[in-house]
Amino acid sequence: MSKEQKENHKKGPSYAPKRSLKKAILLTGMSSIIVLLLLFFFFRPEWSAVQRVETTPFTTDADQDTIHQLNPPDLSRLQGRWKRTDGDYIMEIQNTSSNGVVVAGYFNPKPIHVGRAAWAIDKGSLYVMVELQDVNYPGSTYGLQYDRDADKLTGMYFQAVEESTFQVEFEREK
Repeated sequence: MSKEQKENHKKGPSYAPKRSLKKAILLTGMSSIIVLLLLFFFFRPEWSAVQRVETTPFTTDADQDTIHQLNPPDLSRLQGRWKRTDGDYIMEIQNTSSNGVVVAGYFNPKPIHVGRAAWAIDKGSLYVMVELQDVNYPGSTYGLQYDRDADKLTGMYFQAVEESTFQVEFEREK
């Protein structure tokens, strides 16, 4: 046993060199800061893929973009409760904003989490895309076209778990 170890042994088990305590505090503090920085950078809402998709305007053609800036579509027509014609599935579009974001709910008959939803215009037609992110629905998507004359949403539903695509139609609940 070295001379320093003998002295520390005589002082009892509660003695800890000051250098070791300072080093432990410094390492703990640095580790905490690194973890906080990682959490900050990886989970900032404006950097997440979903947020980028929701805030990006949807245009497929420069001419269409120009036309709709001058004569924007009536997005309020999308708002409301829509019932799928082949079952008790309800899509509730609560809000549509000019930047392509849609606030929507989906029920079967209990709520199913909507991961993201957006609207787009392609060749003069108004479309709604809704992606579900829940148990039994991870990545299932609706791609629907709004039929202004019939006041319906028609299109395709991709059921991700079954890897099946179905043609669907929603009618406005009155």
